[in-house]
Amino acid sequence: MSQQPPGRSTAPPPKRPDASMLLLTNVMEHSLDDGYAEAAARRAADGRSGTPRTLRARLGFAACLVLAALVVTLGAAQARVTAPVLAKERQELIDRIDAETSAADALENQVEKVRDDVSRRQREALQEHGGDQGRVVALLSGATPVRGPGLKVVVDDAKDSAQGGGGPRETSGFSDNGRVRDRDMQRVVNGLWESGAEAIAINGQRLTALSAIRAAGDAILVDNKPLVPPYSVLAVGDGKKLGAAFRDSADGEYLKALKDTFDIRTSISVQEKMDLPAAPSLIVRTAEPYRAADTGKGTS
Repeated sequence: MSQQPPGRSTAPPPKRPDASMLLLTNVMEHSLDDGYAEAAARRAADGRSGTPRTLRARLGFAACLVLAALVVTLGAAQARVTAPVLAKERQELIDRIDAETSAADALENQVEKVRDDVSRRQREALQEHGGDQGRVVALLSGATPVRGPGLKVVVDDAKDSAQGGGGPRETSGFSDNGRVRDRDMQRVVNGLWESGAEAIAINGQRLTALSAIRAAGDAILVDNKPLVPPYSVLAVGDGKKLGAAFRDSADGEYLKALKDTFDIRTSISVQEKMDLPAAPSLIVRTAEPYRAADTGKGTS
């Protein structure tokens, strides 16, 4: 009896233990989407996937620091380069200012010498052509120095005038802050002339019939020369009579009102002997010497 080969088993294969969890298993085994996986593979192939995010941030910060250091270094280098040039230009400007100042001082000294020479020649001509009255005319016109008794009037700002602020000295009325104004000195001088003064000087500046007392900003000018307080006014004449006449005049009352109202410091004293210099320049524009031979000329 022949032996027959055993037949194949037709029984189905056994089921997986996790057959009921195929969906969950697929999610666990394929956590990354296929599209993302392909993109990651391409970046890896291109060599762009090996830099962590924190490392990239550090590299960017370092690059900013390097850039800032470069800018500061370039600025410092530029400053070192331009500093000598600026210093040289500044020194050249200082030298030019000093040179121009020296030139201006030299010209001013030259003008003073010429003015003194002109004044001397004018005084000599006045004495030469004035006849017997030439010396008297020269004295009264301020062309020559004078000496004699007289009155000394000192006018000064109030003690606290510096605290009251500055401001120009031009005014048409009373001082309003304890400072002596040009108008004040004009009235003092005019009052002394009216009281009988024969010659007047303010702080060594001789006055003439053409003298002007003005103000420029913070200074009082006499014939365009600035004066500083206290203002010492010397008037040649009979001291006692001159003082009494001045105190009784309207200008003397004006000076007293300045003292009482605004504390401007004043003093009046009789002097036995005073020396007044000649006027720095005597300019006559219209007047001409009178000669007896001219009598009758120009008349009909």
